[in-house]
Amino acid sequence: MSTPTAGSASPAHAGGTVRTVVVTGASGGIGAAAARALAAAGHHVVVVGRDPARTAAVARETGGPFHLADFGVLDDVRRLADELAAYDRIDVLANNAGGIFGDPTPTVDGFERTFQVNHLAPYLLTTRLLDVLVASRASVIQTSSVGARLFGHLRLDEVATDTTATAHQAYGTAKLANILMTVELHRRFHGAGLSAAAFHPGIVATGFAASSPSVMRGFYTGLARWLMTSPERGARTLVRLATTTPGVNWRSGDYLERGRPARRLNPQARDAALASALWTRSAELVGEPDRDASSVTPRA
Repeated sequence: MSTPTAGSASPAHAGGTVRTVVVTGASGGIGAAAARALAAAGHHVVVVGRDPARTAAVARETGGPFHLADFGVLDDVRRLADELAAYDRIDVLANNAGGIFGDPTPTVDGFERTFQVNHLAPYLLTTRLLDVLVASRASVIQTSSVGARLFGHLRLDEVATDTTATAHQAYGTAKLANILMTVELHRRFHGAGLSAAAFHPGIVATGFAASSPSVMRGFYTGLARWLMTSPERGARTLVRLATTTPGVNWRSGDYLERGRPARRLNPQARDAALASALWTRSAELVGEPDRDASSVTPRA
């Protein structure tokens, strides 16, 4: 049997199932490109972004609703989760919001910004939506990065408050946390019907480093001329994961690069005990219950 790949996108207008897909970080870049592609394929896209004007503009293009939230403010994420929990079903939650920032600075919640925006906020959103996600037999897709392998190193005792790491180290560690969260989502909830995957979109020419110091912005601007791919290409794996079938086209619990299970991983990404410990520690940090499948409330 060949190794499953992400497959090709399944258009709803060609006889496929219409899916309700929530895409965070969808006001630009990969998220906006994915939202447009999913809507063009006939799916119902729920756009989530931080910037009101840009988020509304993407929602007008995709013909669906939008919600606003700043992932640097956990109360915003809690409100967002309450709004999304009102949907009858969510077939796909694409945790795409994130970014690389400059000097480590704390958020209003007291956590290092890169770790909160890239990991704690999507963790909080996902766990608060578990009832509807499990009832929908949903897929949770995490936009991770090869930076997890190149720069990531997770130390649970200080991961959320470390202000000594460089911007790339902080980003790599947060993206490593995305992979570990995917592993643990699969372990805890796949038996209840939930599937999960993380992927590296490539080095994409977006504004994700817009909050970084000018030297870093200059680096990415120069890099874009030679190495970076377009948001549309970067969104392809997300779109394929969102519109194809776990267990057939892709394997739940996997981290993908170039549409296939990654062959090279940060050694910590293979540590099941660390994945479990990170899940529990994240629950403590955001003040939520340490949830597993037994905590899911069935929907009528």
